[in-house]
Parts: sequence; structure tokens; C-alpha cells
Amino acid sequence: MLIDTYGRVATDLRVSLTDRCNLRCTYCMPEEGLQWLAKPDLLTDDEIVRLIRIAVTELGIEEVRFTGGEPLLRPGLVSIVERCAALEPRPKMSLTTNGIGLKRTAKALKAAGLDRVNVSLDTLRPDVFKTLTRRDRHRDVLEGLEAARDAGLTPVKVNTVLMPGLNDDEAPDLLAWAVENDYELRFIEQMPLDAQHGWKRDGMITAGDILASLRTRFDLTEEGSERRGSAPAERWVVDGGPHRVGVIASVTRPFCAACDRTRLTADGQVRTCLFAREETDLRAALRAAPEDAAKGSDAAADAEIARVWRLAMWGKKAGSGLDDPTFLQPDRPMSAIGG
Repeated sequence: MLIDTYGRVATDLRVSLTDRCNLRCTYCMPEEGLQWLAKPDLLTDDEIVRLIRIAVTELGIEEVRFTGGEPLLRPGLVSIVERCAALEPRPKMSLTTNGIGLKRTAKALKAAGLDRVNVSLDTLRPDVFKTLTRRDRHRDVLEGLEAARDAGLTPVKVNTVLMPGLNDDEAPDLLAWAVENDYELRFIEQMPLDAQHGWKRDGMITAGDILASLRTRFDLTEEGSERRGSAPAERWVVDGGPHRVGVIASVTRPFCAACDRTRLTADGQVRTCLFAREETDLRAALRAAPEDAAKGSDAAADAEIARVWRLAMWGKKAGSGLDDPTFLQPDRPMSAIGG
């Protein structure tokens, strides 16, 4: 197992497939974009599948979430999903995406074995979307959401970040829209993971702000911690059900004590936490003992990779440190870490 000194066991693996993105969200990266990882530094499709296989068969991973950047930009995505769906035991698989390419790929991803998707959408207003993302792709995201729902990639979850002065008045409208379209809406507090390091705690839209806004139109009943488990979202039943809304309050209500995640960057680094400032290199170990296409991987090499991964997770810190006045953002922005 991937266990740490606080007794937490990681069963959920987040795999970043690329640091590239076709949006330029203001809370993530500058308008001109970033310097992307060089292609030789990225894990190949075979290396990604190998690491996921080790995680699932040797380390107790039960769920795999593909992230980015924008994972739909990864040419081999459908094949990666299909190969991971063939693993024994088969992990649950999901995808976090901006939704732009879903209209084209949803059916193929479902056929390959993907279970569900999370789609980022911060506003129902095309003009605000263009301001937030610096791209005019609002309609593409809406069509991608519909394609995912129609393909059976359910429950379709919608991730929303509210920003002061832009979309902070939209919470009730977004929830009404999500209920109407049978999506599960989840609000996420803005986190200090922007490339510009411009995040400020003062003025951010908090979980308390979000819930107060929603309650101006809806009756919300908290599900309770026994239903939440290790999930990052606190959930409320909307108007007696069956629909629910979630709030991920990473900043104001940290949930580190129940964290069950381990993270793999697109260049093969293990991260114990979204906000970690240290990483452990698995790519070097992979490339020191490459898989033989005819014979399969070296069992001893796989065991060594698993040992390094266990050691990395054993050193996981008690919390993210967000509540510490001396908190420092990680050097990597969200797009280079994976959601």
C-alpha cells in the first residue's frame, strides 16, 4: 500500500497527461501561456500505462483520474484508457477536462472504458467566459458536456471557480442550470496555484460566501461527513433531492486528514500533495529499466519503482500548509501539476 506516517492510505491516483492547455484561464496562467515541458521529458504512453499498472497491481490504487493541462490534447488518450481498463483489478477511471474536445471524443472514451468526466465551466455567460479564459469557446464546452452525458460518462460533474467581480453573482444560476441538465455542480475555492503567483487570500470567494449565495434561492441539506469519506467535496442535497451540489473548500476548510491521493506529473514526478514543494522522480527509474515489448517489464525493476513510490508517500506531510502564514506556493502551476 501507499501509506504515510499519519496512517493515510492513497488509493486514488491523479495522472497528468500534459501540461499544455487550449485555454488561458486568468486564475491559472498568463495570457501568453507558459513554457511547456519538452517532449523528451514527457512520459510516453507506454510509460504512463506501466506506472498505472504498477500502481494498481502493486500499490493498491483503485481509482485513476486523468488530468492536465488539458488531457484531451494528448493524442494517445483513448488508447491509454483502453489499456488501463484491461488491467486486473480494473481501476475506476475518470477525466478532468475543460470540455472543449468532448463532443468529438466522448463516445470513444466511453467505449475505451472511461467511467465519467469532470468538466470545468465557470460561467453561463459567453462574454464572461471569454474574459476568464481568453478564448471564445463557451459553446464548445456546453456541447462537450451534452456529449459526455449522452455517451453515459456519468455522473457528469461540473467544476466552477468563482472570481470576484466576474462571476461571483452566478452561483444560484449555475446550480439551477446544473439541476435542469442533470449535472452535479461543484464549486471550488480559488487556490494558490496560478503561474503568476498573484493569488491573495483577502477577497477570495469562500465556501461560506458560496453557500450563502445558493441559499438565497435553494434549500440545502448537508449530507454529513459519513457520506463524504475521503472525497474533497462537502455535499448538500438541493431542495430535498435528488440533485446535490458540492463545495471544495481547500483553503478555508482543509480536508488533509482524509486525503487518499497520490499524483503523477506528465514528466514522471510523484507529488504527495497538490501543494507540495518536493517531488520524487520515477521517470529516471523507468528509463533505467525500459519495458521489453516482447518480454514485458522486468519484475525487479517494477518492484524498485514501487519501492521508490512507497518511500515518497511515506514522507507525506500532515497538511497542505495553506493555513500557515508562512505558506509558499509550489513552483509548478496547476497546469503542470494536474488537477
